[in-house]
Amino acid sequence: MCTINEPNILAMTRSETGTEMAAAALPAPDPRISDMLIAAHRRSREVLSQLGGVKTGWTVAGQAFHAAPGCEDEMRAYRYPREDVFLEAASGDDFIGVQAYLRTFIGKDGPLPVPDGAETTLTGWEYFPQALEICVRHAWELTGHRPIFITENGIATGDDSRRIDYTRDALHGLHRAIADGIEVMGYLHWSALDNYEWGSYHPTFGLIGWDPDTFQRRPKPSASWLGRIAQTGKLNLAG
Repeated sequence: MCTINEPNILAMTRSETGTEMAAAALPAPDPRISDMLIAAHRRSREVLSQLGGVKTGWTVAGQAFHAAPGCEDEMRAYRYPREDVFLEAASGDDFIGVQAYLRTFIGKDGPLPVPDGAETTLTGWEYFPQALEICVRHAWELTGHRPIFITENGIATGDDSRRIDYTRDALHGLHRAIADGIEVMGYLHWSALDNYEWGSYHPTFGLIGWDPDTFQRRPKPSASWLGRIAQTGKLNLAG
């Protein structure tokens, strides 16, 4: 059971409104809000522990932060209040939920734009399926080797073949992490249906589309493809 979903994003959005697609574009977290979220999480775990047999944790949105050349210290300083402090707070939890979609480069003055010529998704994020493996490994280390549950991973695209490509590469990276001894409890794809994302229906993350007039659901090839992987446990399936 997850106590709070993406507390790091919640701490950054604070009271602002808007439709920014990248967490890197949000203001720095208010430390007071971060502290209160951590306290609320710990208190929630205390209450839930009274139920017996309930495993609890929370989910943290990772950005697979990369440092521009010579900016390693700036990257670590930027990442800590936005991600690492929330991972460290999960060090005693039953598991940590990892949510990963993209990477963000950090320069001397903060986040850098997506490089010219890079493939991007409908959210404007760089197409980077390796983000999942990077975020899993980082969470594993920061939490003191707590079990990992992939609670979100996916891509906003109108090209379903690229959704299959992205997910296949992300899952291959996840299996490399497992082979290295990282305990992974499960994987949840985001999302089942195209939905309302960041103020718009434009970024389609779903394995299933739908008709806006009749609401009839339209499974995409990626839904069948991922379903076969779940049934067979084999990644090298044709899309």
